[in-house]
Amino acid sequence: MSNRHLFSSLEGLVPKALRGIVASNPRLNLDEANRVVFDPASPRSTVSIISGGGSGHEPAWAGYVGSNMLAASVAGDVFASPSTKQILAAVDAVPSDKGTLLVITNYTGDCLHFGLAAEKTKAKGRACRMLICGDDVSIGKKSGSLVGRRGLAGQIGVLKILGAAAAQGASLDALYDLGTAVNSQIVSIAATLDHCHVPGRTEHGALDADEIEIGTGPHNEPGYRKLSPAPTAQELVRQVLKYCLDETDPERGYVHFQPGDETALLVSNFGGMSNLELGGLVDELLTQLHTDWHIEPVRVYAGCLETSLNAPAFSVSVINLSGVAAANANASSSAYSLEQIKEFLDLRTDTAWEAVAGCQKTSSSPGERRRPRADQIVRPLPSEGKKVVLNDDDDGNTHDTRDLRVDPALLEAMLREACAALVREEPDLTRWDTAMGDGDCGLTLKTGADALRDAVDRRRVAARGSVVEVLAEVEDILESRMGGTLGGILGIFFVALRTAVEANCSRTAAAAQGGGGGGGGRAGSSLLLSVWAKSLATALQHLAQYTPAKVGDRTVMDTLIPFAEAMRATQSFDDAVAAAVRGAEATKTMKPRLGRATYVGTGVESNKELPPDPGAWGAMVVIRALQTAMQGSAPSTRTTRVDSKFGLREEDLGDLKGIASV
Repeated sequence: MSNRHLFSSLEGLVPKALRGIVASNPRLNLDEANRVVFDPASPRSTVSIISGGGSGHEPAWAGYVGSNMLAASVAGDVFASPSTKQILAAVDAVPSDKGTLLVITNYTGDCLHFGLAAEKTKAKGRACRMLICGDDVSIGKKSGSLVGRRGLAGQIGVLKILGAAAAQGASLDALYDLGTAVNSQIVSIAATLDHCHVPGRTEHGALDADEIEIGTGPHNEPGYRKLSPAPTAQELVRQVLKYCLDETDPERGYVHFQPGDETALLVSNFGGMSNLELGGLVDELLTQLHTDWHIEPVRVYAGCLETSLNAPAFSVSVINLSGVAAANANASSSAYSLEQIKEFLDLRTDTAWEAVAGCQKTSSSPGERRRPRADQIVRPLPSEGKKVVLNDDDDGNTHDTRDLRVDPALLEAMLREACAALVREEPDLTRWDTAMGDGDCGLTLKTGADALRDAVDRRRVAARGSVVEVLAEVEDILESRMGGTLGGILGIFFVALRTAVEANCSRTAAAAQGGGGGGGGRAGSSLLLSVWAKSLATALQHLAQYTPAKVGDRTVMDTLIPFAEAMRATQSFDDAVAAAVRGAEATKTMKPRLGRATYVGTGVESNKELPPDPGAWGAMVVIRALQTAMQGSAPSTRTTRVDSKFGLREEDLGDLKGIASV
């Protein structure tokens, strides 16, 4: 694997690549701000099929936008899911009277962000469904019981079939049922000579010169098994096909193949194999399918279907087309025959899969000039931003409705300390996530920290001392700038936290007024710490609807849950911080059970201390930084005192009416 690149940094590379992709197909448009490639000619009379995920898998998914395939695609950062806001922009770009089908691979971040987008779309009264595809057999049935099979290039076969069916008028429900049937009949596995290298990163996994890894994930996740010394190509193919097709394997016998079943073979170059070797690999696969498994694929597809940057690796997918027809035969919406399914595979499209480089004109009119590239870039209207509702109290002071106020100088110091701490920790977080996951956690958190610091510098979001305004700003950053699993988890958490803070402020204000309007000093501090404790608990309850993660699963929840529980039990921020630190430290001895880290190979010794979970550690770093800022603050020259437990102004503690109103 080469660690040399034309571009030394990821900064600006994804939108630059998308501009290059649409340049080769003038019929496409690019919403550059949201990284959405879409077909403006996509008819409203057909279901809009949208897919997407992290960048680095090209041509997936922008390369598959066009007639008879995808209506739109949306791209996140490298190996990180796009945000909910981006996905909603894709939905809006290709409106359909028949509905929208989101087709994604089974990764936690994608499921969260696309799931939220689907819910928001349905809340607007528009038909929308989400199909999650998982085809990797390296994830055994027992270890994958919670998360399911992860997605490999088999999903591209699903997209091809569904795109053709949609073009021929299939309903939203019929497409969902057909896609479910196709996904259920795919077996895939990957093998690699080495991991890929991400431009700008110094930390990455690597295999020894005499090793080959089976079961590698498309984001540098460690594989199921390492083979050393490296086997011959023939032996490697034998093992790959055995994992896919051996129905006697209780962990991996996912699909049943009967004699005479018609199948399709998909072989995807992960980006670093030569075409010469890819051709030899396809030949060896077909030879062994015939001699050892009595399988004769009726369709063969080979090339860069879904890549992993420059990884010298490949994936093999076998689709039982006869099984698809059988699985779809009893669909309540519409059933499709084997011949129809093959016709869907054969229907021509003008996407990258069909040599789109030759499609340089928008019509066949003689002499028509190529469409200017500038016309393809769609810039959205500027955002109006969030509106703040203000009320005046009896003293003439203006306060946000249902808000907490703290000393603005202290609030700014807390935000700056938290951002600086995340930036300092980024190299370690990236290194740990590279070892145990896909390596995006550190840069994702740094991106958010840089954006928040910019908001403090340029727009002075802390200047009014409004906690709710800061929480809303964090929401916006998470939604628009931070993709990936952690971005999705924190996005849901902060939406729920802000809403809970507003609601609990109103209740606290009412309680204080009912008690005579006092509550300064310890009483006021207790009331407002109670607001935080209740709000944190509510936010976690809401988050539990979207993730099964709990303490002990080696996730960010190992920090957030102890922090919230200690806050509620002790009413002490210092005690809650200590609980968060203990929770993050404890992840060093935990085996991952959720997320991409679940796919780490079984070769790790059970008693070996692992790096801490980077998400849990990052959350702890922020919480501890807030404490550091509060402990290092000094009283101002006015009568404002910093409360020792949560940085609240004594003047606000004394008159809750000025803090919150219904």
